[in-house]
Amino acid sequence: MALPTPEFLSSKSQMRRFAFRLRGNRFAQDIDFPLARLGTAPTISPRMKVNLAYGQGWLPVKFPDGRTTVIEPSHTAGLADEQGAVLRALEQPIGAKPLREWVTAKTKVCILFTDITRATPNERIIPWLLAHLEGVVPRENITLLNQLGTHRPNTQAELEKMLTPQVVANYRVLNHEPENDDALVQVGVTHDGTPALLNKHAVAAELRIVTGFIEPHFFAGFSGGIKGIMPGVAGLRTVMSNHGFRNIGDPNSTFGINQGNPLWDELRGIALKAGPSFVLNVTLNEKRAITGVFAGDILQAHKVGTEFVRNSAMQAVDETFDVVVTTNSGYPLDMNLYQGVKGMSAGARIIKPGGTLILAAECREGVPAGSPLDKLLRDVSSPEDLLKLLATPGFVRAEQWQAQIQAIIQRKARVLVHSKIPDDVIRAAHLQPCHDMGAEVESCLRDNPSARVAVLPQGPLTIPYLRNAGGELAKAA
Repeated sequence: MALPTPEFLSSKSQMRRFAFRLRGNRFAQDIDFPLARLGTAPTISPRMKVNLAYGQGWLPVKFPDGRTTVIEPSHTAGLADEQGAVLRALEQPIGAKPLREWVTAKTKVCILFTDITRATPNERIIPWLLAHLEGVVPRENITLLNQLGTHRPNTQAELEKMLTPQVVANYRVLNHEPENDDALVQVGVTHDGTPALLNKHAVAAELRIVTGFIEPHFFAGFSGGIKGIMPGVAGLRTVMSNHGFRNIGDPNSTFGINQGNPLWDELRGIALKAGPSFVLNVTLNEKRAITGVFAGDILQAHKVGTEFVRNSAMQAVDETFDVVVTTNSGYPLDMNLYQGVKGMSAGARIIKPGGTLILAAECREGVPAGSPLDKLLRDVSSPEDLLKLLATPGFVRAEQWQAQIQAIIQRKARVLVHSKIPDDVIRAAHLQPCHDMGAEVESCLRDNPSARVAVLPQGPLTIPYLRNAGGELAKAA
């Protein structure tokens, strides 16, 4: 959503700063401009302050007004009765019978929930879901399984924060183990013959209830739905095959595209082999308030939810920008640089070739240090060398997909990062540290009067795209 440029008047007799508050936009707040001293012609340099999602708060940054476009999701108010909406969705699902008609007292149920890196309000929806099953399915028949994908296990304290201490104390709660063959079973093969491995608890259950939230995803189209199974509880080898160089490099493996996305197509095929699954997905606004509930058939309900998200999150622009400032949606998604590639990818969609992309992501966990991504980036001398390495037949490395996307973005633009990561670690990741985003933007615009900047305060919760001549979605990331 582009911000209008406010009109203002100045007076030579005034020797102070004026502040104009923009209404109707919750990120751009103040416009400040200095007036010249008495007896001189006024030199007006208006500045708009934009609050960027950063960690568990906001990072205020000033940008040149008249040259800055703020792009954010169309605001959707939170539901007045979140719990009531969730229960109604379970009783009146999309494309499926009511949840309690799927189960009996003997049904083995596996509830798959998102991990600490996701903003899903697990602490609300999981207790509501369990209360809905209370009296129908005994607690001992229910297993809660953490959709770690290839991420690190969550600690006991994190699980209690995510699910509530009461749930952790009264139910069987497990972290997925993507590298433990004893915790996995094969359900097929991937496109290159790699075993398609899923968590044995998920496959052994008679019903999977897959929870999560829907947002645009930088190579799978949208999160939620079948992603809770694959890659959520898949084996590492299976994920590496699906997230390999060919699939990641396909132009349809991008935000907002499911149909015709080869990566998504394979995710779906493997996930459906797990057996009958009921989905409970929500959509959120910037305050983590639930804006919609989509429950029922794992494909049909998810599709309805993705269209709901598309209408609010995907914002059209008419031109590319010289500078794009983006975020990673704040905590928990900006916990590390691995996740930060998502924010880079959102901003890169509208950057001019040779432009400057600045990511604001707290990264309280670093890259993380010693992670497969960290090691891979340190093993190469440049982004181009990385892409050559990834294209080598037979080369496969965990987390290479993030490195590949980062390197593709760096072919197009200079990438800077404002974070808590030490400068030497940022440089080791082939990125440039940025301590003062406002000053960096000013520097980029100083020598080019026609240069413009775009700001994505919510990062990948907003997906900008270029209109083509027919007004259709430009698919290329």
